[in-house]
Amino acid sequence: MGELRTIPLTARQITDEAWEPYGWLPVDDSDARDAEYNYEFTWGDAHVNVITHGFDEVEHTATGSICRWFFRHNSHTQVLMGLNVDSIVAVAPADVDFSDPSHLDSVSAFVIRPLESLVLGRGTWHWGPYPLGPEPVRLFNVQGKGFAQDNVQVELPAKIGAQFEVLS
Repeated sequence: MGELRTIPLTARQITDEAWEPYGWLPVDDSDARDAEYNYEFTWGDAHVNVITHGFDEVEHTATGSICRWFFRHNSHTQVLMGLNVDSIVAVAPADVDFSDPSHLDSVSAFVIRPLESLVLGRGTWHWGPYPLGPEPVRLFNVQGKGFAQDNVQVELPAKIGAQFEVLS
């Protein structure tokens, strides 16, 4: 493959509309939309815990963080809520496989503030959330207990000759 291309990607505020291709944002139980959403755990293994991601898990530049890979879970949705610090997440829809350069256009990045929550639709590609500063981000996490056996990874430089610099 040719020279590695670095694509700048500005993380934006998360909104219902912006997040829609990747899942949904939880709503109040009194909101009529609450009944529309279906969480999927095809292995019947829903599990709740708190996970952390550290600043040193990814490479940083003077202006952002380098996203070289994406992960996804084909058997379940995943719910995340940042608990303590601002973080960033990059996502791509479940229907892309990064086999075509146009798939890179479907990637978005978002800033997640403490106590903001999101649902990753089953199969949604994700990178992070990673903290914006040195303190690790603590995340309330609902996902399949067997996530390690259902953790598909794509390495962008090897697959498509590109990576993202996520700017916050």
